[in-house]
Amino acid sequence: MTDGQGRLRDGDYIFKTHEQPFMPGSPATPDHPTLRRVAYLLIGVYLGLVGGFQNGLLIANLTSLQGSLALTPVESGWVTVAYNLTNACMSMLLFKARQQFGIQRFVRVAMACLLLANFVHLFDAGYAMELIARGVSGIAASGLSVLAIFYLMQGLPPKARLVGLLLGIGLAQVALPLARAVSPQLLVGGDIVPLFQLQFALSLVAFGLVNILTLPPGQTVAAFEKLDLLTFPMFASGIALLCAFLVQGRIQWWTTPWLGAALAAAIVLIGMAVLIESNRKNPMLQIGWMTSREIVSFALVGAMVRVLLSEQNFGASGLLATVGMNNDQLTSYYWILTGATFLGMVVSIVRLNPQDLRRPVIGAIAIIAVAALLDTHASTQTRPVNLYWTQAAMAFAAVYFMGGAIMEGLLRALSKGPAYIISFSAVFGLSQTLGGLFGVAALSAYHTLRTKAHLMAIGDSVTLTNPIVAQAVQQRAAAYTGTIGDAALSQASGAGQLVQQASREAAVQAYNDVFLLIGILASLVFAAMFVQWLYNRHHGINPLASELQALQAMMSRSDS
Repeated sequence: MTDGQGRLRDGDYIFKTHEQPFMPGSPATPDHPTLRRVAYLLIGVYLGLVGGFQNGLLIANLTSLQGSLALTPVESGWVTVAYNLTNACMSMLLFKARQQFGIQRFVRVAMACLLLANFVHLFDAGYAMELIARGVSGIAASGLSVLAIFYLMQGLPPKARLVGLLLGIGLAQVALPLARAVSPQLLVGGDIVPLFQLQFALSLVAFGLVNILTLPPGQTVAAFEKLDLLTFPMFASGIALLCAFLVQGRIQWWTTPWLGAALAAAIVLIGMAVLIESNRKNPMLQIGWMTSREIVSFALVGAMVRVLLSEQNFGASGLLATVGMNNDQLTSYYWILTGATFLGMVVSIVRLNPQDLRRPVIGAIAIIAVAALLDTHASTQTRPVNLYWTQAAMAFAAVYFMGGAIMEGLLRALSKGPAYIISFSAVFGLSQTLGGLFGVAALSAYHTLRTKAHLMAIGDSVTLTNPIVAQAVQQRAAAYTGTIGDAALSQASGAGQLVQQASREAAVQAYNDVFLLIGILASLVFAAMFVQWLYNRHHGINPLASELQALQAMMSRSDS
């Protein structure tokens, strides 16, 4: 509530000027005692990791989930779609919800969604309920990331509060490889129930923590308008169809008729929402700003980096699966990636220079290019230890670029006013989600085509008229002599085993092609950005000069 002069108050305490919320929907930032500040910081770290675990555990154990529920690949793909479609869009709606209903109601709803989703997972409720629970998990994860940032900001001194934003997002990224590292210990014997029990336990602890130490109150305003009820469902439906297109396209293949209809409907729905938003007096999304050259460039760079980072999520993971590595054999590998991701987050924050925000992005792309090119020599004998350094570099780059990218987008939004924060959140969130989905989809299609090409090339030389091939078939057939009495059948089994080996070899060579493609693309992007950066540096041009002035003004107000 507020006092007679409009100042925010909590019971008998009236917040000082510098303690007031920066904008409606955000909590106040009072001068906490040291112990309380530490408590806020620790809870923020925990919430950041739990939020990342919602997605990390799903990605790491999708195959186990598919087996537990007896799902087809298409059905498991819809599970992924259910999470991504809600997670990609909800940041916009939740932003207005905080402004309209206040931070405390937002906390209660977000935590209730988290508890509900993870509680449902404790029971074998079937495929339909799994889809609903994953959709709710996407909403909860989006809310948790915001809560983590708010708690971290409460635990940091005024001049370092923007670090809370980077920490909150970085911790969610650390949780992704961490989820893969701990998953094998949760699935002993193939039982997936301990995984769901862990998720519920983590959410229950989070629920208790945010109720034991609540966020300070914030101000509310009438944020929602009637047109929001039209444009948001249209925009969200379009994004949902786009997610479905990208996920199911690589599973059912892109020529499936309904995928074209889904893509067309997505374009129409998003286009109509954009048209309405462009002509509103108080739009939810600042379309003019979002389509400006600077913001489009910002979004494309963020999406491109996420596409390039698919080398790890699709390329390295797929390669290791092809050569027979399972989760139990990858524990050390993912612990190394977790450490590299954490290091990338720390370096990103420590080395962040507001005067040169493109440098970490350029550096991350250079690291991706080098790591991808070094991976192009993989073979069927490749093991996790052979990828430790290159994939650790990829994991480092995945978080290292975020500091500069997030700060650039935030500065551009702040220079226009707090109302533009929601548009920045939409641009950054969608560029990361859709960029990641598009990267996996595109690389998967490329890998499929290259696998067929390599298999055809291998097939031309694998004929029984080739003495070496004939000898290899005979050697493999001999292994079946003790179990298969029919000589023709044992020879057919030996030939089948040789075909399987050829298919595996073709798939590995195709992954090398994927790594080469990523290396070339990353090199081109690096060259273009580096030349522009050198030009600006040589001529003393700072593309964010006016935005930095806005940040300095904001910091001055918080210190006054």
